[in-house]
Amino acid sequence: MLKIGEFSKLSRVSIRMLRHYDEIGLLAPASIDSCTGYRYYNEDQLPVVCQITALKDMGFGLSVIGEILACGDDRGKIDRYLAARQVELEKQAEDTARRLRLLDTARRRLQKEEITMYHVTLKSLPERQVASVRMTIPSYDQEGMLWSVLVSETAPLHIQPDDPCYCSVIFHDGEYRESDVDVEAQKTVKGSYPDTEHVKFKTIPPVTFASATYKGPYSEINAVNAAVAAWVRDNGYIYDAPAFNIYHISPHETQNPEEFVTEVCYPVRKP
Repeated sequence: MLKIGEFSKLSRVSIRMLRHYDEIGLLAPASIDSCTGYRYYNEDQLPVVCQITALKDMGFGLSVIGEILACGDDRGKIDRYLAARQVELEKQAEDTARRLRLLDTARRRLQKEEITMYHVTLKSLPERQVASVRMTIPSYDQEGMLWSVLVSETAPLHIQPDDPCYCSVIFHDGEYRESDVDVEAQKTVKGSYPDTEHVKFKTIPPVTFASATYKGPYSEINAVNAAVAAWVRDNGYIYDAPAFNIYHISPHETQNPEEFVTEVCYPVRKP
């Protein structure tokens, strides 16, 4: 038998924490002296407290650790807990990486001598023929699903891109959505082609729009949106149709976000 102090030293867990484990039913002493209240532990409890420490280091709460310990030697049950925690941590890592990218962009802007100004202009596109895919996707960063469908279903048709060829995405929702986003991908083409399961070929009417083109990662797009919105307000225009982006240089051409070239477009008209 080991005194609580000896057990604390061997297990590298404080006496206070060992008492807490006992209070919540996670790890009880092997015996308690009825006269002194002194706690004693068996040597075979050392692997248990080591397991508790390891699970804490993985980020499990003590209540969940109790559930895992209750699984005994059932490796299948234990692995389900570990797998679920792994998925949770991977999602947290993705969120952390995204926030780090945003912080990096913000710091680089602060280090510039002048604040970046986005030049907004009024432009127009003529009537054009497009290959179109419109779908509800899980989130805005899943646009690649649309392009994958468009490319795979039109490959047998050997479509000819128009010159210039505009690859754009239209955001049909009237508001920002956290999920289930109504998005349409369009690519301008020459000639006539039969529709496929998801790709529709159609003629798009002319459009007048306020736009700003910028080079850099998509994390900057909110600032560009704000610049275009301010221009629309200051110049007495109103919005006339769903906003869209034209991707002049996209992940299809480069994997370096600093080289992306995106045009943010808002169809407008005078009231």
